[in-house]
Amino acid sequence: MKLPKEFLLSELLNLNVKGDAINNYGNGENVWMHPPVHRILGWYSRPSNFDLKRNVWKLNQISQIIDNDIFVKGDPAISDLATLNRFPNLIEANLINKEGSKIGVIADFLFEMETGNIKFYLISRSNPKIPGSSRWKLNIEDIIDQQPGLVFGSIISLEDLSLIKSSIKNQFLKKGRKVLNRFDDMRNNASHRLENWLEEDEDIKLKSEYKRNSFYNENEEVRSFSNKSDDDPWI
Repeated sequence: MKLPKEFLLSELLNLNVKGDAINNYGNGENVWMHPPVHRILGWYSRPSNFDLKRNVWKLNQISQIIDNDIFVKGDPAISDLATLNRFPNLIEANLINKEGSKIGVIADFLFEMETGNIKFYLISRSNPKIPGSSRWKLNIEDIIDQQPGLVFGSIISLEDLSLIKSSIKNQFLKKGRKVLNRFDDMRNNASHRLENWLEEDEDIKLKSEYKRNSFYNENEEVRSFSNKSDDDPWI
């Protein structure tokens, strides 16, 4: 089976590592990477819950992926968790914005299977282990600097990034905002219609008043000064 061109780290770690029909090396546990150049070198698996050793694999040892199994060629390097924890790793590192505030956690990344180059990181707002949480895309160009456990970005908030996967809560909030926006639009339209109706009613009243005044003025008898003088007994 042909290997995929690009792969998510989370998908790689979910696969059960097999050497052949007999050797089973367990599921992936974490990544082996070189953060300064944003490249994944390999990963390591845990044979069982009670085993203290870890099997370390390089990417070029992958031969094929079938269903939930990833088949490898050759033998693994044997190490322990204490040693592997000293390796630099950006997974679960805090994302710091350009104002110095924490805005998320690196939860995952997409990498090229052939070269190991990381295409972009996926950011979680809080604990990345919470199932179904939202993911935002952080491009390599958005990263200013990095230290063990910290990644510094040129952004202000997660809203500056593209939303890749939306949680149920986020979808609910987005739908709620749309409903509120529609309600505001309906309210504004109704308010404008009411204002227009009141203005039209006021225009009708003014016109009626004007016509009534004009009617009285037109029917009023105009008497000249000469006529008045004829009727006045004092003149």
